[in-house]
Amino acid sequence: MVAPIKLSNDKGGEGGMEEKQKVAIFESIYHVLCAEKILVEKGLNYKIIPVPRQLSSDCGVCLKFSADSEEAVIIALQGKVTVEGVYPLP
Repeated sequence: MVAPIKLSNDKGGEGGMEEKQKVAIFESIYHVLCAEKILVEKGLNYKIIPVPRQLSSDCGVCLKFSADSEEAVIIALQGKVTVEGVYPLP
């Protein structure tokens, strides 16, 4: 069963030139690899990184992507892979 993807409402703070990043957390490495395949097919930029300690997950890796591409990533993954949530990168 594919769980619904939870959108974060965090838009980030004001100021700074640093690009805001988001992470998608998955319940297993299998789901991360499935998501990676989908994002490659869609031509979306991402990076597989260790899950930040501030976020909990049963899986040790997550996908990092630009906050500007959050909607495109969610649309690409919706109904295809189980995502525990999408959060601002701590």
